[in-house]
Amino acid sequence: MSKHMANLIPLKALITHVKTETRNVKTYYVKLPNGVEPPKPGQFNMLYVHGVGEVPISVSDLDEKSRVVAHTVRFVGSVTKTFELIREGDVIGFRGPYGIGWPMDAIVGKDIVLIAGGIGLPPLRPVIREVARNRSAYGKLIILYGTRTVEDLLFTYEYDYYKSIPNTEFYVTVDKPSESWRSNVGVVTNLIKHVNIDPSKSYAFVCGPEMMMKSAAQELLEKGFKMNKIYLSLERRMKCGVGLCGHCQMGPYFVCKHGPVFPLWFISKYFWVDQI
Repeated sequence: MSKHMANLIPLKALITHVKTETRNVKTYYVKLPNGVEPPKPGQFNMLYVHGVGEVPISVSDLDEKSRVVAHTVRFVGSVTKTFELIREGDVIGFRGPYGIGWPMDAIVGKDIVLIAGGIGLPPLRPVIREVARNRSAYGKLIILYGTRTVEDLLFTYEYDYYKSIPNTEFYVTVDKPSESWRSNVGVVTNLIKHVNIDPSKSYAFVCGPEMMMKSAAQELLEKGFKMNKIYLSLERRMKCGVGLCGHCQMGPYFVCKHGPVFPLWFISKYFWVDQI
């Protein structure tokens, strides 16, 4: 059997815990199968629901000691909707880790801006964890997060923790506030112009809906960021995870194989060509 074919065979993985995040999002904690290496921030795994299909899901947390990795899933498609039926103790199919993640080595000693929209926060959550664990290795951390409504906000139980990380600023906003909302209102990209950060010694990581990432890239460029300091996660149309099926092709590249994290300069020719 070829290496590519072996990579397409799911391994059995145990669901150790399921946590409800919002009305249509849950986090699934999966025990890594034996022999599987721990994923890095920004990578993804293929999760297979038996008899239904599989989907690429980013890693939203990792406990290397227990080898339990978290995947935060929004129920929107035919496969992800079946995740609502998955319970602690169930077994799913698992392939991975795949892809190129966030450039953690490049940001050592640098300031970091994380910009997340909606379900884009989970892929950035391991970056927050890594910075917090090795705080002296990195500069200022700024986290900008936005969703459509208050009810859509993820990981609200961690916001005080984010704020407690030394030399860290955390800002959250919603498009449509509730009557009790007392924080920022509007799209998350509106916050970029107000943060105090030196683009010459900073990196920006962006994840969320494509229109939001497009706007964020434009705001960052106007703020003085260079294209090689802006990274985007493009988890779109991925199917096989190993660059065989062609569903995620973007120019000569495959999002699953050459990404999902890309520097803006690398993909600008194929992404938002009329804008950048």
